[in-house]
Order: sequence, then structure tokens, then C-alpha cells
Amino acid sequence: MSRRSSSDKDNRAPGQRQLRVGEELRHLLAELFERGDMRDPDLRGASITVTAVDISPDLRNATAFVMPLGGQDEKRLLAAMRRAAPWFRARVGERAGLRHAPEIRFEIDRTFDEADKIGALLRRPDVARDIKDD
Repeated sequence: MSRRSSSDKDNRAPGQRQLRVGEELRHLLAELFERGDMRDPDLRGASITVTAVDISPDLRNATAFVMPLGGQDEKRLLAAMRRAAPWFRARVGERAGLRHAPEIRFEIDRTFDEADKIGALLRRPDVARDIKDD
């Protein structure tokens, strides 16, 4: 699942290889977070979900979309993940079997917030009345 915005330069859908590598990176990152053996004290013991990984067509840059459990301490944890990005890149590079380990950029996944906003809009009485089946 791609989280790219429509303002991206190339609006093409990601290729099969991009999707496969992105999913593999998602699993590897999730495993690293689950094991929790990072040096950064802010990340140790933090419950972080990796919801998706978008990767560039050349497989050199990846954006990992993450969500801390319950949305707690987003800014602090995001800063810690960005500091630890070289460590994550090295660990992923060891396990992924790629010629070059991608640069990893971490972003908070906002799709859940957007889904909540849409749900709230649909539950508004004036909107519910308009979409209600007669």
C-alpha cells in the first residue's frame, strides 16, 4: 500500500519489485522494533508499528511509515528513529539481500487520522441524512 501523495513527480504505481522489497523492509523493521535492542534509550521498550514502507524505483531510498502505540510521544520517538536511521539501515542491509541498503526515512503514518476524520464526517447528522438509503 503506497502512502505517496499525488504531488509526487511520477504518479506511476509502484512496480512489483518495489512492493515486494517494501514489504520485506516493513517486516525487517518491525522485527527490529519488536526485539528492541536499539542503543537509543528513547527507543528501547517503545511499541512501534511499521504500517508501510514506500521505496523508490531504484531501491535506494525508503520511507517507513510508523505509528507509536496509542500515538504516545510521537515527536520524541520520531526524533529517536531519525537519529537511529543509520543503525536501522545497517541492520536492514545485513538481512535484506539487496546490493545497496536503502536510506531509510521515518514518518508518522497519518492515514489513521484521515480515516477517523472521514468517519466523523460521515456520522454527522446532516451528512448521514444525505447518504441514508430511502
